[in-house]
This record gives sequence, C-alpha cells and structure tokens, in this order.
Amino acid sequence: MRYAILVSYDGTDFCGWQVQPNKRTVQSVLEQALSKRLSQEIRLTASGRTDAGVHAYGQVCHFDAQTSIPAKKIADSVNPSLPSDVKILKSAQADDSFDANRTAKKKTYRYTFYRSERDDPMYERYGVRLPFVDLEKMKEGAALLVGEHDFKAFCASGSSVKTTVRTIYDASFTQEGNLLVFRITGNGFLYNMVRTLVGELVDIGRGRLTCADLESSFRTGSRQGIGKTMPARGLALECVNYDTLNW
Repeated sequence: MRYAILVSYDGTDFCGWQVQPNKRTVQSVLEQALSKRLSQEIRLTASGRTDAGVHAYGQVCHFDAQTSIPAKKIADSVNPSLPSDVKILKSAQADDSFDANRTAKKKTYRYTFYRSERDDPMYERYGVRLPFVDLEKMKEGAALLVGEHDFKAFCASGSSVKTTVRTIYDASFTQEGNLLVFRITGNGFLYNMVRTLVGELVDIGRGRLTCADLESSFRTGSRQGIGKTMPARGLALECVNYDTLNW
C-alpha cells in the first residue's frame, strides 16, 4: 500500500535531504524512524531534494508499506521517534500511481529577509538581513520571472537535467512585519535556482544590476555577472501541489 506524508523540518543541522554516508540528512532520519515503527525497511521518495541548511514547511514524500496502523495515525505514531527539528504533519493513504516527485504539479518556495540595521540573532536562523534596497525595482525584476524561460544562467554547475526551461506561475514580495518574504511558484526548479534568482533581485534592488541584465541572462544563458547565490538559511520549501493527493 502506498502512503503520503507531509513533513516539516528545520534544515539548519541537516546536510540536506538526500541520504549521504556518515552524514545527518532529513531522509535518513525519517527512514530510520519509519522503519523502526513500522517494523520493515522504508524508502522515501520526496517531491525534491533540499540542500544543506534549507528548511521545509511542507515537504511531501511517499513510501510503500504493509501496516495495520491507520494511514492518518502514522504521523502520531512515528513523531515520538523523531528529533525536534523534523516532524510529520500529516499522513494519508495515496493512490498506487501517486509519486511525490513525478506527479507534483507546482512547488512554492519562500525566501525570508528581515529588515534591520544590524544582524539580529532572533532572525538569523531562518532569514537574511537585508540592507537598504529599492523594493520597487526588486518587484519589477520579480515580475519578469513569470512565464516560461530558460533558467540556464541560474542553475549551479554539476546539474544533469535534460532541460533548463521552467515555467514560473507567480513571483512576488510581501511584507510581514519587519520580514520581507519572496515567494515563487513554478512547475519545477533547478539546482540553486531560487537562491541565485533571489541574489539577482537583491542586486537589482541595490542598483548593481538592472532588469535588462536579468532579461539578458535569459537570452544568453551566461552566468557571468549574475547575482550571487544567497545563503541557504533564508530558503524554505513552502508547499507542493498535486491533482490527486487528498489529506
């Protein structure tokens, strides 16, 4: 039987999602707890891999198992065996055809800034301090991301994807108290794509780059002169959308 789980984690002390030898990863911690509680070897498939230091409000995973535990009770059954920085928020039975990675329709990431003259330890764990910028210019740059584009210039080297073309459905900034949150929703994202795009927008807000530079990067695919990749701690996977998953 196939099950889906909705997972939240603080990525600070994890070496990313994917299992790695002799390293603490979200996948390995979850698989160990699930395997122990369900008395069988569990292998998880996630909607995608998050890098070291990246957080998740709503990572979706699936696994196959035979258990007498009701699907909606799996979360409560496994959570006591999990550390405080990763928990299962929801669990449900899924169709046999459900695949957390391949059937995902949309993913939304958020990048969090906080506005302060100096580093603030109460915000540093989950955000990045943002000095003075022209927010209107950053919003103009964000609007240019919407649509289908070749994001080759914003993909870190080493990626083996078949195509670097992705569709972005929404990209916008919202002010939440002294936090500035950038949200981006698309049909998929390349390795380091969101963090590099955010770096581009910050440089546009600082006047180091222009919206024309962003459009040029789409046309040329060149990484020369684009914004720096922003720190992982500000990034979080917010949610993943599917057609068939019903919590």
